[in-house]
Amino acid sequence: MRTLLSCLYNADTGSVELKYSDGSMVAINCSAVENEVADDMYQRSELDLLIYNAPLEYAELILNGDPKTYLRAVTEYSPLD
Repeated sequence: MRTLLSCLYNADTGSVELKYSDGSMVAINCSAVENEVADDMYQRSELDLLIYNAPLEYAELILNGDPKTYLRAVTEYSPLD
């Protein structure tokens, strides 16, 4: 069984990178994910918060979760009238 060794945001590539004990690596292109799942600036902002502050949780959400449902739940807002 492979073990996760590290998970970090690489600003040079714009990717969250996961490195495993068997030498494999997964790189998640954050711009591509935002373009695919974020509908507005609030959802993009939420993704950015995860990328910078909780890259492991971001990776788990993208690889194993439902990011669109998550974003709809956490970015409810009331537009100004």
